Amino acid sequence: MFHKILATAAVCVLAAALAISISLRRPRVAMAASTAVPAYAKNGDLLPIANYREWTYLSSGFDPSSSPKDGQAQEHATFDNVFVNPAAYRSFLETGAWPDKTVIVLERREARNKGSICQNGHFQGKTVAGFEVQLKDEARFPGKWAFFTFDSPDSNGTLMPQGASCVSCHAAHGAVDSTYVQFDPTLLPVARKKGTLSEAFLKEESAAAAKK
Repeated sequence: MFHKILATAAVCVLAAALAISISLRRPRVAMAASTAVPAYAKNGDLLPIANYREWTYLSSGFDPSSSPKDGQAQEHATFDNVFVNPAAYRSFLETGAWPDKTVIVLERREARNKGSICQNGHFQGKTVAGFEVQLKDEARFPGKWAFFTFDSPDSNGTLMPQGASCVSCHAAHGAVDSTYVQFDPTLLPVARKKGTLSEAFLKEESAAAAKK
């Protein structure tokens, strides 16, 4: 009986050692930063968006503007970098639409053309020249979407009035639900496939194609 107990114990120890060995060999999955729902101060300001640069990167623009170019070189060129919370991004890939609690961050950084070995073209500098957030909070805002402007990424965001030109432009020209999906090379094909592009955008697209 004693020999049987020893044999059983030896088998258990061997199995445990094998399980530990296998677990150590398993690749460790990197965990992304948690993405909470939008949080507000008592006065209605939007609290800073933590770790937004760990979110899903969508695209960048170089001095995008809805106004015609005036022919004069801009002294302060910028890159617009756009990020979205990962849960909203995954939902968009599946449905072609933005779910409630979508948070889209616009980070505007200075464009530089001289530095290190760069002698031509532009690259992004460290200075954040502008910071805005577009978010969807259906229970809080009558129009579902709201826009906030920040003095810096670490400060609270101030709500833009519904009549602000930026807000009305998004509502009138956003390809999907007041968002500029038309400027994202990966999201636009998804929205087209899912049939979620706005009628206004489709008309603008047809008019632009007819002019070519």
